[in-house]
Amino acid sequence: MERDQGVYERIFNGQAKVYVEFYDYTIHETADMFYVVGRERGYLRIQDTEVKLSIRTSRIYKKIEGRWRQVHHHGSIDDPKLLEQYQYAVLGKKA
Repeated sequence: MERDQGVYERIFNGQAKVYVEFYDYTIHETADMFYVVGRERGYLRIQDTEVKLSIRTSRIYKKIEGRWRQVHHHGSIDDPKLLEQYQYAVLGKKA
């Protein structure tokens, strides 16, 4: 988990430019919880490296103190080569 936090720290507080579009999704709901399953596409740019993103994703939201809060997010990159490119980019290494 600590390693993941370092990666997210570099992505969201560093030089990375990220664009993600959530599409092709379904929503499943109850009175105080809903979850969304779909796909994300976009890109991650870090300096001169750009990785096209194609991710299967799920998000869970719960109503807490009257407000909807995201309590879980999971994304999976299915393509092994794309996953490798993403991992190299966010870890600051060259393939």
